[in-house]
Amino acid sequence: MPKTGMRPIRTTSVVTATIAEVGRVGSLDVTVSQIADKAGVSSALVHHYFGGKEDVFLAAMRHILTAFGDEVREALAAATTPRERLDAIIRASFSLRNFQPETISAWLNFYVLAQTSSGASRLLSVYHKRLSSNLRYNLRQLTDRDPEPVARGIAAMIDGLYLRYALRPRELNATDAHEVVSAYLNDALARSKSID
Repeated sequence: MPKTGMRPIRTTSVVTATIAEVGRVGSLDVTVSQIADKAGVSSALVHHYFGGKEDVFLAAMRHILTAFGDEVREALAAATTPRERLDAIIRASFSLRNFQPETISAWLNFYVLAQTSSGASRLLSVYHKRLSSNLRYNLRQLTDRDPEPVARGIAAMIDGLYLRYALRPRELNATDAHEVVSAYLNDALARSKSID
């Protein structure tokens, strides 16, 4: 008979193992059996809790997105101005918790999966909309111009820097990535003021 309260512990273990295995392999070419072995549970239990491999991976991405959201909210709580809030979002994107090889590998594979999976596509769309909304809200308070192009630029830079790190990890670190996006934001805000 299963122990009461073990499900949350086991599901967290499976999610963590999924992120680690995808990071180790660098793709979704991992089996439920490999994930189960890494988590210390049976494949049958993984299937029972999650369903198929795609469901396991989507649970892992929801975990990553929840951790990112928590970190953004925590950083936003300490910010007092729109510029500080923008910086908090950028900083959370490249925090040690979010900008690590296994998580970056999961993100890249998530983008690939979203091309063919409606579940991944919906989850990615939710992330994009929240990020864009947070960026636009704060940008709107700093310029009279349409905030959408700058918000789109920031989001594209974040994605691009994740990709660049995945391909050449020795050439980029979290501090550098944060500085690149912050410099872009500073330039975009300065341009918007000089045009007025």
